[in-house]
Amino acid sequence: MPSIPQSNMKILIVDDSQVIRNRIQRAVGHRKFQQILTAANGREAIELFKREKPRVVTLDITMPEMDGIAATAEMVRTDPTAMILIVSAISDKPTAIEALKRGAHGFLLKPFTDQQLTDALGMLMKGL
Repeated sequence: MPSIPQSNMKILIVDDSQVIRNRIQRAVGHRKFQQILTAANGREAIELFKREKPRVVTLDITMPEMDGIAATAEMVRTDPTAMILIVSAISDKPTAIEALKRGAHGFLLKPFTDQQLTDALGMLMKGL
């Protein structure tokens, strides 16, 4: 099982649920990333992404103001090397495929365990 490698990179955690943002933040921990950034919607995420240039992003799909699919596309246009993991309760295959087409590198279904999250992020970061 891959674990998240030590990193001096920034991570951006995007979810409209404060509970989920906190849970992901606790699971990844500051020991794995130089800085942990959080956003509650896609618009806020894009602003932070452009300003802070995180290398890794976890992104919900269903959010107010801008959904995760649109945010993924904008982030990839801004930085094609960004590693984006969709973390969503939406489990239909077409949505997951659309997120991957727009540039996401992985998909994790809610609810998830801390181990599933760290495994998914570990796999995502393996190529970095």
